[in-house]
Amino acid sequence: MRSFVSFAIVILMSTVIAETTAAQTLPTPQAVTDPKQIASKPNAQVEPRSLTIEKLYMTRQVGRPTWSPDGKQIAFVSNMSGRNNLWLVPSDGGWPVQLTVSDQRQAAPAWSPDGKWIAYQSDFDGDEQWDIFLVSPTTGRVVNLTQTREIAEGNPTWSPDGRYLAYEVKPKTSAAYEIDVYDMVMREVKHITTKTPQDLSNSDPIWSKDGKYIVYTQEQAKGTDSNIFIADVATGKSTLLTPHEGEQRFWANDIDPRPIPDGTKILITSNAANGYDNIGLLDLSDKGALHPGPIKWLTHDKWEIRGSEFSPDGKHVTFTANVDGNVEIYLHDLAAGKSTALPLPKGLNEPAGGHTAFTKDGSRLLYNHNGPTAPGDLWVYHIATGKSQQVTHSLVAGVRSEDMVEPFLVHYPSRDGKWTISAFLYVPFNMARNGKNAAIVYIHGGPTSQTMNLFNRFIQFAANQGYMVLAPNYRGSTGYGKEFQQANLFDMGGGDLQDVLAGVDWIKQTGHLDPKKIAVMGGSYGGYLSMMAVTKAPDVWAAGVPIVPFVNWFTEIEHEDPVLQQSDLATMGDVVKNKALYEDRSPINFIDQIKAPLLLLAGGHDPRCPKSETQQVVDAIKKRGGTVDYKIYDNEGHGFARVENQIDAYQRVADFLLAHVVPADCSCSLND
Repeated sequence: MRSFVSFAIVILMSTVIAETTAAQTLPTPQAVTDPKQIASKPNAQVEPRSLTIEKLYMTRQVGRPTWSPDGKQIAFVSNMSGRNNLWLVPSDGGWPVQLTVSDQRQAAPAWSPDGKWIAYQSDFDGDEQWDIFLVSPTTGRVVNLTQTREIAEGNPTWSPDGRYLAYEVKPKTSAAYEIDVYDMVMREVKHITTKTPQDLSNSDPIWSKDGKYIVYTQEQAKGTDSNIFIADVATGKSTLLTPHEGEQRFWANDIDPRPIPDGTKILITSNAANGYDNIGLLDLSDKGALHPGPIKWLTHDKWEIRGSEFSPDGKHVTFTANVDGNVEIYLHDLAAGKSTALPLPKGLNEPAGGHTAFTKDGSRLLYNHNGPTAPGDLWVYHIATGKSQQVTHSLVAGVRSEDMVEPFLVHYPSRDGKWTISAFLYVPFNMARNGKNAAIVYIHGGPTSQTMNLFNRFIQFAANQGYMVLAPNYRGSTGYGKEFQQANLFDMGGGDLQDVLAGVDWIKQTGHLDPKKIAVMGGSYGGYLSMMAVTKAPDVWAAGVPIVPFVNWFTEIEHEDPVLQQSDLATMGDVVKNKALYEDRSPINFIDQIKAPLLLLAGGHDPRCPKSETQQVVDAIKKRGGTVDYKIYDNEGHGFARVENQIDAYQRVADFLLAHVVPADCSCSLND
């Protein structure tokens, strides 16, 4: 999905002194580079066409959790009721109990240190105008703490003593997020940051353990530069901790448990050392004086390493390593300088639990595991034994992991020869290499995002129906370093589209496909690239499914949320000076080139890609007598949160593709 880019400032000062460790230690995974080596796996037990849209989208989704202070319960977000509400489950497993009952979606729960309240955010029909609420975990009583329809507040974070709640704030007409603190005793709001320029934004408030300071990150609209600040809560004064030259990204992850005057360190993530995200410890103070100190790098890898948190005793830190779409959790011993990977299955593994994934005594670590054949669930890792216990169970009856395919990791060259493009390729069981099969190219959004090796309901449906599915990580994607991520700046819809088309060239060479039976689909920026694909390369596609897309850079910038407006201007340049680029990269200007039938889906309250973008396409295609269908979900935003809308939307997609891009009638089974 099209993400709001949080922002930062470029400060021309001396580069932070860095102490680094040795070279890359994480190995490069093996990937298929020869399309002829792609072979469908035989499976005599698979049940073809058994994974229905309704079954797959009734599979539960588990969102962000938070530990109870005593470690006995976990609160988490789930759509088990059809809505994203809060649930409680014993931390040693058991039957979950619904805590909040609301027609609106809820997110980002945070349990107060005294255990009396859980803070969370909720909006109205997906409009992203979040309010912060409190709910009692014992009585279920709900209180709207902010009640500001024209101001969005999110990401609530409790002070260690539970008196204060820090959160991010953005008026509807503003592009800059500020940070506020709410006093639960005096019922007063204090502004930690104010008057932030519109091309900057503040995020992720982190409390020091004594509650006197808040560390936060400030990012620039283009998303290529950010800084870490520390604010004195009493005075509101902020101090820059990461002065640097040029564009570099610095993110704060956690503050160690020691008091500020005793030489506290901040766990950070930054690409300053080698152009790839790595983690380090930033010295915060010396003898009570706040000032930026040196960074001691804990990793120096050429993959995406992200910091998580300190253990309660301050002796370890956790981090994740994203190696070509698989993410592992590491526990790093600060004294020994040794990192150990937790023994977890392949897929997306991330520490979870609100501000910290650790229980207060440090004996357990909460994490989310999401793999290609298993949806995201919460697990508890026991530090002493090295064993994990599953806490939530998302699969529903009739959805079997053995009927789902694990993708191939493939690499192919970009058309201009500048890059190696990584992608996941899903090949149905028992697919014949006969040149008769159909395929879907599934484009992720962002564009600063990445297709990961995780559970995707629609992709598994498509593979079960007999479609090969390619999910490419085109230039501009995260996970492959600074240079690759910035390669589509001022070239949106250019080189990244060519990387998608290079993927089509590659899968055609597998020998499985009918080149006239390839569809393209994607959401948000992926919806935009889908529209670029059917207009700029019309002969390639048999059908297109843009979901919550934008299609006209001029109207998109005019009507989108101010945060994205600043981001788009920073990544595409001035509208007047770069008018020719804006026109060339707006697919609405090339509707007459479209040959494929289209299905478009949009949300009526979408602040990122307004429904008017979809309506422009529908009106233009109908005017010229083309084939187009669409659906706007009036009670949704950027993507679909309500389960009945998810089922309706993706059943429409399934019916549309099965009608226009018919899979080979192989039954994909060895039983017949």
